[in-house]
Amino acid sequence: MQIRSPAFEHMGHIPMQYTCEGRDVSPPLEFVDVPEEAASLALIVDDPDAPDPAAPKMTWVHWILYNLPPDLNGLPEGVGVLPEGTLEGINDWGRTGYGGPCPPIGRHRYFFKLYALDRLLPDLEEPTREVLESAMEGHVIATAELVGTYEKQRP
Repeated sequence: MQIRSPAFEHMGHIPMQYTCEGRDVSPPLEFVDVPEEAASLALIVDDPDAPDPAAPKMTWVHWILYNLPPDLNGLPEGVGVLPEGTLEGINDWGRTGYGGPCPPIGRHRYFFKLYALDRLLPDLEEPTREVLESAMEGHVIATAELVGTYEKQRP
């Protein structure tokens, strides 16, 4: 299974339009070779370099989606309407939806993690990453990861 984006390469620079300095919309994503036995997909986007890559103290969660259809080929740029049945979790800004890179200092890495699950998850009522990961435990049949980097252009 693979997750990729036509907007940036693995370990490449995330374009400004997908960040707090730009339009802050989600980048286009492509899902490839999802296992046939998958019943659903989950997506977690996070930054393990917060607040400073030289001395990280936490992983900042930018986006949580789950119960994505397993036959989904990806998500368009700035996805407005999520696929039917898709549920959202709470990011570290305390809201649902995508929040783009906005590092306070240095170049951060942003991990787009795709999980194929052997079942649909129950409605977890806007879970945090920890709650979603706990619910996925024992049900992950494949994973894929895309990493992009970003450093603020303006001080």
